[in-house]
Parts: sequence; C-alpha cells; structure tokens
Amino acid sequence: MTSEKIIENTILFVQETLKDAEGGHDWFHILRVLNNSKLIAATEEVDLLTVELGALLHDIADSKFHNGDETVGPKVARAFLSTQDVTEEVIVHVINIIENISFKGGNNKQSFHSKELAVVQDADRLDALGAIGIARTFNYGGFKGRTLYDPEIQPNLKMSKEEYKASTAPTINHFYEKLLLLKDRMNTETGKAIAEQRHLYMKQFLDQFYAEWNGKV
Repeated sequence: MTSEKIIENTILFVQETLKDAEGGHDWFHILRVLNNSKLIAATEEVDLLTVELGALLHDIADSKFHNGDETVGPKVARAFLSTQDVTEEVIVHVINIIENISFKGGNNKQSFHSKELAVVQDADRLDALGAIGIARTFNYGGFKGRTLYDPEIQPNLKMSKEEYKASTAPTINHFYEKLLLLKDRMNTETGKAIAEQRHLYMKQFLDQFYAEWNGKV
C-alpha cells in the first residue's frame, strides 16, 4: 500500500469518526493542522508520513470529550493503523505524538521528543492562535456553557494538569492560561514566525474586548 493510499484511508476514517465532533475539534480542525504540518515540514527534515498521520490522528478521541481519559485516542489510532500497511515503528511514533502533543496546562513535562512531534505540535498550536484560535476558544466556551468574562475571576497560571482539565473559568481567562503562552513554546522557526503574527492579533482583540466591556469605544 502506498503512502498516498494510507493517507487517503486515514482521511476517510477521521472524517467519519469526527463527523459529530464539537466545532473546534472537528474534521476542519484536523485539516487545518494537516495543512499547517505540511507547511512547516517543508522546512524541516522529517518523515512526512509520520507527520501527516500524527496530524490526522492527534485528536481522534480528545480526552476532553472522553471524561478526561487520555488512553482512548492512542487506542483508537493504533486499532486503525494496524489495519493499514504501516510499520510498527511508525505506529509507535504516531502514538507518541498523540500522547505528547497537548498543552495540558503548560506545567506538564513532555516525555517524548522528535522532529515530527515538533512539527505537528506547532501546527496544532497555530490553530489555537489568531482569528481561528479566538473563534475556537469562544465556540468551546459556549459548548461548555462558560461565562464570557468575569473581572472577579483572575486567570490561574499555576494550574496543575488536573486543575487545568477541570477548569470552568470564564472563556477570556483561557487566553492567559494557554493561548498567549503558546508563542514562546513553538518548536520550529516557521512555527515561531507564524505564531508571532497570530499572537499580535489576539492581543489586539483583547484590547478591543476590554475597551468595549468598559464602554470606552
């Protein structure tokens, strides 16, 4: 089976699996991460099949939608990849990408490192930044029934992984607890350059948000 056929089969599998997913973690999120991954990979020495499979399967069963269970995604990915003509080495690498890609509160130490993970992680983080990052943040906040903003509830920058996953804080807090931190956590030069632009856009949005909130514009 060719790499092109494996990717084609994986795309169909992901589209079907995520057809009813929340809007910020649906097939279109996966597609954007895939496209960002290929853009970044063009400037890095990586195994493209591993990068593309990692991008396609990184959110196949996000723990946020499975009662916090982080084992579901890797299990689903392995079960699918075992039906394809993929080596065990590539399968293990993709599983490691899935298990280590997430932000998880920022205080969680990543236990696996590879150039392929660096590419997919940057691509995923880019989708949490800029205009799309803002849209996804408020979409998820609405999905969870969260308050837009509460000046009395300050962002918590010292959350543990468990506290981060259990947080019900207002949506605006998420900018400080995750989104505005991502620019300085990018791995690749391409990722860093794009993140700088999207970071600036989010800061401009927040300035406008607070001005409108306080009746100044």
